[in-house]
Amino acid sequence: MANDKGEVKKMWIRSYNSAAMDDKDFVGEFYALVNPETYTVDLKMEVKGGQGQGTSGKQQKFTFKAPEEFTFEFLFDNTGIIDGKPKPEGIADDLKQLQDLAFKLEGKVHEPKHVHLIWGTFDFKGRITGMTINYKLFNPDGSPIRATVKVTIKKSEEENARTAKERKQSPDLTHRRILKKGETLPWLCDVIYGDPKYHIQVATVNNISNIRKIKEGTEIYFPPFNKNE
Repeated sequence: MANDKGEVKKMWIRSYNSAAMDDKDFVGEFYALVNPETYTVDLKMEVKGGQGQGTSGKQQKFTFKAPEEFTFEFLFDNTGIIDGKPKPEGIADDLKQLQDLAFKLEGKVHEPKHVHLIWGTFDFKGRITGMTINYKLFNPDGSPIRATVKVTIKKSEEENARTAKERKQSPDLTHRRILKKGETLPWLCDVIYGDPKYHIQVATVNNISNIRKIKEGTEIYFPPFNKNE
């Protein structure tokens, strides 16, 4: 990625002690020696198996969307081949800098740091959840002078906000569903409320006298229920 002047922008990471990422929580920053050639984004949907009463097959039920994970590789090289600045002491200090920005526990914050990764227009906030170091070249005394570091960052999002945004079914929300072939009222209640026992209340609200004789294509109203009552 390049700026308006054609200069290549380096990927960099800023580290903070809190998810708010305010200046007062700033820990430090790290610039890549060279930009990664590739990166991967891992998207996952969490589902669980379910089976409607009176049906012969299992249907998977969506539960929530897992946070995105971003994986890439940093190159560490102190041979001087890349930047013309050989450092005979090796790359140990540079590696420690990146590890500290991700994992070091200090002060009152006894948890991993929050990081903000920036690369041109790419902007990603999260926590580094994994770091794999592959040493490739060594000084005569055995100290490493070249390595690649595979870094995985999981996107940050406040748990309650993410769940409320991604979960399509909730006992706190109102739903209307058209009964499809093979579906039953208890199974739909399990999908929407997480418990089939609500089929009695739903049947009452919809004036359904026999839940086994609901016609396909019938619109059913699912009101919000307080699970604590």
